[in-house]
Amino acid sequence: MARGLLYALAGAAIGAAAARAAYSAFTRNRPADLGGRWTRKNHRGEPITLLEGPAFVAGSGVAAALTPGLTPRTRLAAVLAGVGTGALGAYDDLYGTTSSKGFKGHLTALTRGEVTSGAVKILGIGATGLGAAALVSDGPVDTLVNGAAIAGAANLANLFDLRPGRAIKVGLLAGGPLLAISLLRSSPAAAALAAVPLGAAAALLPDDLGERAMLGDAGANSLGALLGLAAVTKLGRPGRLVLLGTVAALTAASEKVSFTKVIATNPVLNRIDMLGRRPVDPV
Repeated sequence: MARGLLYALAGAAIGAAAARAAYSAFTRNRPADLGGRWTRKNHRGEPITLLEGPAFVAGSGVAAALTPGLTPRTRLAAVLAGVGTGALGAYDDLYGTTSSKGFKGHLTALTRGEVTSGAVKILGIGATGLGAAALVSDGPVDTLVNGAAIAGAANLANLFDLRPGRAIKVGLLAGGPLLAISLLRSSPAAAALAAVPLGAAAALLPDDLGERAMLGDAGANSLGALLGLAAVTKLGRPGRLVLLGTVAALTAASEKVSFTKVIATNPVLNRIDMLGRRPVDPV
């Protein structure tokens, strides 16, 4: 357990330091890039930068490459999953449109011969998930299950990036127990792998909660993919099937139900969601 804890602390520290350094570099001399290509309006209609996303991708990528305790194949899988999905998310951040939304919207547009940025991202993340899974899986069946779980987790994390800090909180709540289990079961590599995105995300949380920045597709997709990879490398096949089923069910539910409305009407979820945030503007 001691070695796993050491690796986890190293992964979290490197991820946090690299993510903060990247965010400072990206926003230096251009305060939060407000008014630039990386600017969007948040739920209040206020300008906010998406540069938190590339900072997360860079920070977690550096940590995945440098954190001790990972095998070469696992290290390569982490870099591929985190940076690959992050790059595809950044493409959608910069060039995406709102004409089609969700899996159904993008795939429906594809059947009409319209290749949306969202469709490119969905297909690209699927391929990236399979590529990362192939590096850590035993056989084609495991590769398909693990790849689908990684890609699904990448997409699911993005569905929560609608309010300040929400996607990161979900990531911390999901990744924290995974890290704890890895430590308790003396799985140093799994602990290190889980700690990398958690450290990078936690370091960027204050700017997210302060409504100065948001993960965007780049950061949220990368966060989900890395946590998905950490999960599939630790869980047995039954656990991975449960994970895949849960991710698929939540993704399907998002097509019909607003997560924001569900959270707002549940006292416990709403309290967690509002923790550290500015009060909601009065109607």
